Amino acid sequence: MLFQLAIAASAFSLHAIAAARPNIVLIYVDDLGFGDVSCNGAKAISTPNVDRLAARGLRFTDGHCTSATCTPSRYGMLTGEYPWRKKGTGVLPGDAGLIIEPGRATLASILQQSGYRTGVIGKWHLGLGDGTLNWNGKIAPGPLEIGFDECFLIPATGDRVPCVYVENHHVFGLDPNDPIQVDYKNPVGTEPTGREHPELLKMKLTHGHDFTIVNGISRIGYMSGGKSARWVDEDMADVITHRAVDFMERNQAQPFFLYFAYHDIHVPRVPHARFAGKSGMGPRGDAILEMDWCTGQVLDALERLQLTEKTLVIFTSDNGPVLDDGYVDDAVEKLGSHQPSGPYKGGKYSLYEGGTRVPFLVSWPGRIRAGESSALVCQIDFLASLGALTGTDLSQIKTAGDSQNVLPALLGESQIGRQELVEQGGGNQLALRSGNWKFLPAFAPKNAPAKARPLELFDLNQDPGETTNLASQYPERVNEMRQRLEQIQKNP
Repeated sequence: MLFQLAIAASAFSLHAIAAARPNIVLIYVDDLGFGDVSCNGAKAISTPNVDRLAARGLRFTDGHCTSATCTPSRYGMLTGEYPWRKKGTGVLPGDAGLIIEPGRATLASILQQSGYRTGVIGKWHLGLGDGTLNWNGKIAPGPLEIGFDECFLIPATGDRVPCVYVENHHVFGLDPNDPIQVDYKNPVGTEPTGREHPELLKMKLTHGHDFTIVNGISRIGYMSGGKSARWVDEDMADVITHRAVDFMERNQAQPFFLYFAYHDIHVPRVPHARFAGKSGMGPRGDAILEMDWCTGQVLDALERLQLTEKTLVIFTSDNGPVLDDGYVDDAVEKLGSHQPSGPYKGGKYSLYEGGTRVPFLVSWPGRIRAGESSALVCQIDFLASLGALTGTDLSQIKTAGDSQNVLPALLGESQIGRQELVEQGGGNQLALRSGNWKFLPAFAPKNAPAKARPLELFDLNQDPGETTNLASQYPERVNEMRQRLEQIQKNP
């Protein structure tokens, strides 16, 4: 009887929350490691605004993206489907077509159907158009065709051309007399490249990124034209943050969903002069300070608009950290004692915990009690969980079968989240989490024997750093988890 009353009370609580229909702000940072914020233990750098968010909400210690690279994590988060299930969801070139087909249910579309005004601002990297895009005309399909009412985008990443913003269906600020050309295989135009003219670079290279030079930085891919529309890297955080605040101001009278995807702290790390040199850790550390400032601007705007207690804010990252990612920016040399992944092994591109275990904060003052949660949660569950939060009927959605409703965990009403999670490293390398156990199949690429890895099993409760392989001690558990991973791969 008491159990039935508890279930009924919980159902009533969720029904009341759905009726309240909070605004939802999803802050998605780029390449931010678990240990890169001071609320997760960083000592060498301070992130007071992120800490401010953590202090009034839930800080998850076992919160994950689906993948250790950006495009697949964004795909999984928006669609509720493990990205490795779909071909073509790896890291995309800047001229790729949209990889989320129009008509498919997305986090944005289900909230839009529930009466939310939906917007995405910042880094996209999920492709635009049908693969034969003319950047000088209408750019579609894109976010507006998969559930967003408006968008202001960095089309791919800051280190890929075209180096322009896209507003809704068009390049922002484009002069039609100076058309854009983009190619990822063959040179276009006559502009210098980093490969041929390294003397023109204000940021040198370590590998790749040696094609067309824009704003003194050479990028991946070739580009010509569009001079009036090109971004200035140092101003990027200011530009997109202003847009995010403007979106909230314009839509404060109705429920809104803002997906605010930072470019920081992805390469090229070129923070504004206000932050340059301030961290003592080089451009990567300075970009963390800039990222924290952006977060503060969002929180300040919510307070000014008296929306703080009416807004659910989620703060997380698309994958773990990386130091040298192609540019000479002292990220390794000035790291000092800082541990970007915190106590976890690996980072971006890695199948170990540091690849997908990322900062994960959820705040809703008045609804969520501040504290810490050890529940296993993943961004892939936003679709089912936020759908439940807003009272959306998800029974007819067949394409988001990997998304689970973990709303009680996200709201701090339960310490139980997922029971298992498939983690994706670089490429299609997969590992299985089952409670505190983690299983990694053997990996032996023929063309890169140095990257070979034996079959591994870890007890993360006793060994969070994945230092002691227990596979030989627990053969039955190894076989059980191997079979379960294969089953999940075969059956959505």
